[in-house]
Amino acid sequence: MRAIQLKGIGDLVQTEVPKPNIVAGQVLLRVTAAGICQTDVHIRRSTKRMIPDGTILGHEIAGEIVDIADDVQRFSIGDQVVVHPVWSCGICRMCVAGQENACRNTGGRFYPPPTPGVSVNGGMAEYAAVPSSALVPAAGLDPVFAAVLPDAGLVPYHSIEAAKDLLRPGATVVVIGIGGLGQFAIELLRELTGATVIALDIKDDLLAAIKDKVSYAFRSDDPAVAAQVLKVTEGYGADVVFDIVGNTATLALAAAVVAPYGAIRAPGLSNGVFQFETNQLSTSLPWGASITRPYSGTHKNLHDLVALAKTGRIRANLTPYTFDQALLALDDLEAGKINGRAVIKMS
Repeated sequence: MRAIQLKGIGDLVQTEVPKPNIVAGQVLLRVTAAGICQTDVHIRRSTKRMIPDGTILGHEIAGEIVDIADDVQRFSIGDQVVVHPVWSCGICRMCVAGQENACRNTGGRFYPPPTPGVSVNGGMAEYAAVPSSALVPAAGLDPVFAAVLPDAGLVPYHSIEAAKDLLRPGATVVVIGIGGLGQFAIELLRELTGATVIALDIKDDLLAAIKDKVSYAFRSDDPAVAAQVLKVTEGYGADVVFDIVGNTATLALAAAVVAPYGAIRAPGLSNGVFQFETNQLSTSLPWGASITRPYSGTHKNLHDLVALAKTGRIRANLTPYTFDQALLALDDLEAGKINGRAVIKMS
């Protein structure tokens, strides 16, 4: 079968590999669509070994079941599904509590459970062998849209759910970074909360694209941006800040605009560094404010997100590519030519 495979450091190619065989607990998917994100760009461009040599990329997967192991009872040939990207054990105390993204048996203190396209073979291929426990039914959804739900949609959904106690009507939310994940965050905040949404980005075209969906849109690299946000919140700050970028500048900006006892959720992975002080004159965070690194999302999050997507009330800015254009899609994403999410449509 055709696949997008990392042969070694910096060597990502379209190639032919054997079609996978399934084992107990697995199904075989004919991949119908696979999303592409900045993680894939980072893997290709890294000068250090980020993932095992020979890994097939692709952690956003939509597909059709074409074969099922004998012990799998819950699914049928022909079912349309998406794949949860956290392949947890399902039996540890974190998993049974609904926190599969913090699985104790398949993950560790600083590394997550197996992730398709990162630590095990993923979905940028014609077929993928997947644990049945990772499947979420997605019948009725366009595969190109369904494919991006397990990451571009799931990450902001999980972050929003984790801060829902602060997202009461009248709250103010700042979203830093209006790429694929940030655009999903805005869609979800509009649908799930009554909060005032402030969007920040360095690109005027991205801000223009979402200006009718938010209350305020500011350049995040404007020296006056923190003052602009504080003015909107009458000097108190935002109840929640979602830093989708996660570099040093955006983390500092998030801290500069968060309210006392507010929350910063920073799923962005741009090698940012945040300095935290605990003295009486601390200026890194106001009293009571918290900062966390949410990872991916839970199975329940993805089930709920798919159900919401089926209502038609959330949308995504998607750029489809054919399989033969997959490496071009990575080039375009890296060059900043995609103002949303790139998706490989398999047929």
